[in-house]
Amino acid sequence: MTRIFDNPADFADDALDGFVAANRGYVARVDGGVVRSTEVPTGQVALVVGGGSGHYPAFAGLVGPGLATASACGNMFASPAAGQVYRVAKAANAGGGVLLSYGNYAGDVLHFGQAQLRLNAEGIETRTVTVTDDIASAPLDQIEKRRGIAGDLTVFKIAGAAAEAGLDLDAVERLAIKTNYRTRSLGVAFDGCTLPGASDPLFHVPAGQMSLGLGIHGEPGISEHKMPTASELAELLVSKLLNDKPDDAGNRVVAIVNGLGTVKYDELFLLFGKIDKLLGKAGLTVVEPGCGELVTSLDMSGLSLTLLWLDEELEQYWAAPADTPAFRKGNLAPRPPRNQASVTAVDESDVEQPTEAAAELGRQAVAVLAQVRDVVVEHEGELGKLDAIAGDGDHGIGMRRGVEAAFTAAETAIGASVGRILTAAGEAWSERAGGTSGALWGSAIIAAGQALGNKAGYSGEDAAAAVTGFVDAITELGKAEPGDKTMVDALLPYRDAFLTEFDAGAPVDRALAAAAAAAESAAAETARLRPLKGRARPLAEKSLGHPDPGAVSFGLITARISQHIDAQLGGSQPALPAGNGVQA
Repeated sequence: MTRIFDNPADFADDALDGFVAANRGYVARVDGGVVRSTEVPTGQVALVVGGGSGHYPAFAGLVGPGLATASACGNMFASPAAGQVYRVAKAANAGGGVLLSYGNYAGDVLHFGQAQLRLNAEGIETRTVTVTDDIASAPLDQIEKRRGIAGDLTVFKIAGAAAEAGLDLDAVERLAIKTNYRTRSLGVAFDGCTLPGASDPLFHVPAGQMSLGLGIHGEPGISEHKMPTASELAELLVSKLLNDKPDDAGNRVVAIVNGLGTVKYDELFLLFGKIDKLLGKAGLTVVEPGCGELVTSLDMSGLSLTLLWLDEELEQYWAAPADTPAFRKGNLAPRPPRNQASVTAVDESDVEQPTEAAAELGRQAVAVLAQVRDVVVEHEGELGKLDAIAGDGDHGIGMRRGVEAAFTAAETAIGASVGRILTAAGEAWSERAGGTSGALWGSAIIAAGQALGNKAGYSGEDAAAAVTGFVDAITELGKAEPGDKTMVDALLPYRDAFLTEFDAGAPVDRALAAAAAAAESAAAETARLRPLKGRARPLAEKSLGHPDPGAVSFGLITARISQHIDAQLGGSQPALPAGNGVQA
């Protein structure tokens, strides 16, 4: 149980502040995480890792020369928000591009993905390599669906060493992908972990039993087994990993026994000795192994075994020096302290002067967000009830939290360009709403803002670009297809109807009306679909006959926006561009 805290809600931030205070020679605090406190050579690739808190030494403990450049740190077992990832990556960027790497979890994929889109749009070349080492989470022929556990360390270490050696972004990304493919992990739990302030663990393992295939976010394993002896446990872990080895495996491996929180080092060493002998009997040479707490899960009683099959290239970077608060290898020359002003100072070149047209369109965007807020609040209850049929019932409240935060942020930014206002709104939506819909709506609003930007004038083509950018952001991040029973089933008809009308010469207000009608109709049609994505998928039969809540909320929002635009155009002041080539 976690006992030391003031307010459980502040646990993650308070712990991170203390970590920085205790390791100021390695890391500096930035909004959303930590960055190296020592200088990074100009032009070096920035490796930005991250995930939820509660896993120390992952992720902040791995920031330092020879390993990560920075870490985005979310709440307990929760992904950092996209805005946090973006700000951490901006602080870490040294001009050589950014590689984002993290465990393959839905929230992380969405929020890091949203940050990547924004960084690339600003000209900071950014790539992603997700870690997929956990063999219990998906079969080998679906390796891309596996989650990341202690194999994070091998991927981060080799990518960080490659960046430190001066390799370019293409090469660092290639090595990270290669390392991930050649890394396999399997974990076991003897009991669950307890979140700060909670009185009970997230799960229990029955006495005398062991749970096989645990996750690092407090997830229980996939099966329970009689508690084995140390030799039996070593045999189980080694045999399962060897049966899953990569096609091009050689005979040199890194072996890492990782404690998840409460298993003592003496026990870990005892088990490692058994594992080492088994690997030798299998004809494998163990190279520079690891044994200790490397990726934990608060006070979980459990452990994992990771194997990385080396080749000559990977062995070179695994053996390279690293110096971080929690992982040290070899010797590195001392680095000069980083100028802290460079971490927090605003880049003057990034301070815009909004044009009159962009500022006016920004004010109109705030008015539109007020309408979106109102329609979400009006329908919050029914959206929650609809989501509860085959989900967790939080869609209404999540949308309300997101849109209220977005409106407040946008209203505060009035006077800036429409691009800046929508970016602030999207960030706030993502960070306040959380979850999948928060990441998707936040990303889409930011993309629409980037399409509109800060221009001297606006035409209908800009409205079409904003619609297209909004839709593309959601489809790129969410990966849903038509027929999956998600918001995409209303989103794509909305885009297609808008572009069809607009390309035929219709003014923007008429194109918006046609698009809204298409979205509402398509949302209603989702009632006949079975969900193929998200939390509703396991309860597909319950979902039949009921429309998807994400599609319904999208339809309601687009209808209200269309009504608002019609009302504005009927008044004394025009709102959005009224037609092709007509300036706002």
